[in-house]
Amino acid sequence: MQYPDPLETLNPQQREAATHGTGDSADDTRPLLVIAGAGSGKTNTLAHRVANLIRHGADPQRMMLLTFSRRAAQEMERRVGGVLQKALGLPGTQALPNLPWSGTFHALGARLLREYAPRIGLDETFTIHDRGDAEDLMGMVRHEIGFSDAKKRFPLKGTCLGIYSRVLNTREPLGLVLQSVYPWCTQWEEELKKLFGAYVEAKQQQNVLDYDDLLAFWADMMAEPALAQEVGARFDHLLVDEYQDTNKLQAEIILGLKPTGQGVTVVGDDAQSIYSFRGATVRNILDFPHQFTQPARIVTLERNYRSTQPILAASNAVIAAARERHAKNLFSDKAASQRAQLVLVPDEAQQARWVADHVLRQREGGTVLKSQAVLFRTSHHSAALELELARRNIPFVKFGGLKFLEASHVKDLMAVLRFAQNPRGRMAGFRVAQLVPGVGAATATRLLDAMGEASDPLQALQAFEPPSQAKEEWAQLASLYAKLQDPELAWPADMELAKAWYLPHLERLHDDAQVRKLDVEQLVRLAAGYGSRERFLTELTLDPPEVTSDQSGPPLRDEDYLVLSTIHSAKGQEWKAVHVLNVVDGCIPSDMSTGTTEELEEVRRLLYVAMTRAKEQLHLLVPQRFYVTQQSGGGDRHMYAGRTRFITEAMASHFEHVTWPEAIQVRPGPGAHPQAPLMQVRARSRAMWK
Repeated sequence: MQYPDPLETLNPQQREAATHGTGDSADDTRPLLVIAGAGSGKTNTLAHRVANLIRHGADPQRMMLLTFSRRAAQEMERRVGGVLQKALGLPGTQALPNLPWSGTFHALGARLLREYAPRIGLDETFTIHDRGDAEDLMGMVRHEIGFSDAKKRFPLKGTCLGIYSRVLNTREPLGLVLQSVYPWCTQWEEELKKLFGAYVEAKQQQNVLDYDDLLAFWADMMAEPALAQEVGARFDHLLVDEYQDTNKLQAEIILGLKPTGQGVTVVGDDAQSIYSFRGATVRNILDFPHQFTQPARIVTLERNYRSTQPILAASNAVIAAARERHAKNLFSDKAASQRAQLVLVPDEAQQARWVADHVLRQREGGTVLKSQAVLFRTSHHSAALELELARRNIPFVKFGGLKFLEASHVKDLMAVLRFAQNPRGRMAGFRVAQLVPGVGAATATRLLDAMGEASDPLQALQAFEPPSQAKEEWAQLASLYAKLQDPELAWPADMELAKAWYLPHLERLHDDAQVRKLDVEQLVRLAAGYGSRERFLTELTLDPPEVTSDQSGPPLRDEDYLVLSTIHSAKGQEWKAVHVLNVVDGCIPSDMSTGTTEELEEVRRLLYVAMTRAKEQLHLLVPQRFYVTQQSGGGDRHMYAGRTRFITEAMASHFEHVTWPEAIQVRPGPGAHPQAPLMQVRARSRAMWK
């Protein structure tokens, strides 16, 4: 039976990427770099490549697919399955091929570290600190070695963890990181070295790893030739999505796994590399073609399926001025007469009015609010607009808010399970012990010291003498802990036991306990989808749900809403109409982003990302005046701003220039006859002193 060609829907460049190293080009073993322009069908192309490899005999068990979220990995599996069903004529009821090694760098790193733990000097029962726990441990160590008592301003725990993380992920010396990113901390270089050394010791004593360890230890494994060869031999194909967002550690891992580059495919767009604040570097994708023992093949996807040609023309012009890039010129079959607009308004208040007017006008014209977005470089730039929208009763949703694992009640219940999994984990134990009424920080510290010194931590907990007022509640905790240590206990019974113990404390601690119970129930449901407590703790820490009932506002009972988002949060999204606020020097780029050429180039890419979110209409707002609130709290000042330096006069023909006539008053020309003044203020001023 002849089945349809599963690649028939791909354009020639997508097909070239999907078939590299298979069929007629089976002898081509070069690594593959797919430069996927905005809206060019990147995910679809990568899914077809994976499916095509499997079609030509690749073993899904020997493929490693690295994505930037577990949801992206699951979506990739779904798409690959759909392509294979079509190609092989599989019935819809048949199970789709499983890609067991698909996920995030951190998740797969944790899995390999646990598997190879005995050979790299790790205890395989390690637990993983999320960002909040790592910050708290840094704060605890900072206090223990006396830096919280410094008479001068020593960096706070969040800053310290940020410095530590950047040093690890960028592979740059501490001194250089301090000079380039944290100049006010340069005086503390020696103290920070001492702090970071103590932080590492604390993690090792407690058998915990943080996010950065997962990459750093994996990279260290790949630096050992025997281990690198062994791990690399387990995988025939290594595919990486969003490669422009990787850091130096991740590039080292890929090079260590596949030094020749054979079987390596990376997909990304250097023009959308905007996460240097997380340690990502655009150099990875720029330098990729020559990093392996054989040069890479480059396939460029330039056909855009999202935006109209006038929007692409403006976007191409902006990114073409980049100092270094993989050349591409996006094009589209979507012709349109309306160019991208540069909208000149007097100030931020009038900017807010213009946007509100325009989105309502578009709504009446048939473009629902959900199909429109307002983007900005940083969250506070939307403050004036939010007030205007609220005043005019225009519903909106702003991306951001408290993450699921940051909610106190979720952290409590997770700490119970983490403490049971790793009795030497002080952060989890410190939190759990203080949930017992009558137990404070001093008592919790005594308990953890006793457990840390004991050969049997469970026995130490059972023998611990709590304050007299806490004895009854303490006995319940000790009983729970003993049950959670039972090797016969089958997951997820652990979660049910922990939940039953915690709910009375939830009722006691929180007035809105009924709302918070929704998150507890969500955790219980999530637990059922994992095979073990260790797997649940690891994967939920590395890829948590996005939202929590704890920070929800009143239910959104409206037919529609406008989307407000930072540009970073908007990456990967698209809307019919996009409005970009404050496209002026001082905001794009900000004063803080003009220190180096690299910083400026990243902001250019940030503007490009914002522009390429638009499908049909793009409006770049250019306020002439800003009011800047004084940090001291007294008064304010205003400043005049010019259009962003990234849109030059040479690019002007790609934009329609709009001046909002209702807001900007034009001065009368030389031949005009203004009205006579009603009073002479200068004469009155002179008369005062006569």
